[in-house]
Amino acid sequence: MPSLQQITVASALLGLAAAAPMQEQKRSAGFRIDQVVNNDYDHNPKALYYTAVAKWAGRKGKSISQGSVTATPQSGDTEYLCPVTIGDQKFILDFDTGSSDTWVLGSQTASRGHTGYKPSSSSKASQGSTWQISYGDGSSASGNVYTDSIDIGGTTVNNQAIEVATKAAAAFTSGAEDGLLGLAFDTINTVQPRPVKTFMDNAIAAGLAPVFTADLKAGEPGSYDFGFVDKSKYSGQITYTDVDSSGGFWAFSPDDSDAGIADTGTTLLMLGDDTVDNYYQNVRSAQQINDGGESLYVFDCSEQLPDYTVTIGGTEFTVPGSDINMGDDGEGQCLGGIQSDASIGQAIYGDVFLKSVFAVFDLGTNGSPRLGFANKA
Repeated sequence: MPSLQQITVASALLGLAAAAPMQEQKRSAGFRIDQVVNNDYDHNPKALYYTAVAKWAGRKGKSISQGSVTATPQSGDTEYLCPVTIGDQKFILDFDTGSSDTWVLGSQTASRGHTGYKPSSSSKASQGSTWQISYGDGSSASGNVYTDSIDIGGTTVNNQAIEVATKAAAAFTSGAEDGLLGLAFDTINTVQPRPVKTFMDNAIAAGLAPVFTADLKAGEPGSYDFGFVDKSKYSGQITYTDVDSSGGFWAFSPDDSDAGIADTGTTLLMLGDDTVDNYYQNVRSAQQINDGGESLYVFDCSEQLPDYTVTIGGTEFTVPGSDINMGDDGEGQCLGGIQSDASIGQAIYGDVFLKSVFAVFDLGTNGSPRLGFANKA
């Protein structure tokens, strides 16, 4: 799934924090995004691997009222999309914890079925500001910057920087989304000559509690909640772990798996070669194929995959084997949802992992950023 991201990957990762429950925030200070399933989307499992490689290779005021919008996971849970209103236009955006740019297709780049941003009376051009993102596979997007209001489920941030694509690769113009809402840290925003604040930065400045959660699910409605933690969505306590945000990403270190980045904008769970090889040793029909120079694990679609367990702060979180089957690769075999991060150089905990947990992205309720994980209710 196309999703514009940074090229630079976070370096040193911090250790784990002890498990601790988080105080539930008042719902009046947040908003929720629900998901629904779109069964009409035809996905390409192999493209999920190359999208991840391309993405990561080489690279206090007035309170905000609660709002609610619907988020739609594409067929195969390849990405999770949400309706957002910018100015007086509605867009479908990919909410992405692996980037920090809020961008949309412009009128020059919006193909049929997409919404292209058109400046209105509510918008203002940011003279002299531009943005450009390039990928390891050669695809890129670039354009101009405006400020406009952005409304997510009735929660409005004014004067939000909106990056508008005047040039975009075909991978982006042919995707299901009209753009992206970045939820990583603002230090990796690509606007020049000066980076801009993210939606969360501006919402927090307007009174939103500095936390959001992802309760992504496999093939059924789930939710993003902003500004509060809903106790009804998880069981037991939330286990928190320190985040190294120095690279701009939600980087963390599990107990028994590879240190990596929590990224809602990547589909796959991408780990070190040894970890991946050890997993597929338990899959009888698994084999590595060479696909354009990349080594991918595929298997007989009739075989049931084993679960994969990630331990964080002493708590085990299980990824069901059924969620690791990404479907037919177009050649009669199925692609595994766990693949090597060798082309990236950094483990990525994408939706294959995140939809198996209740995830808390805490920007500083206790003074420093941290990630929280809990078993689903």
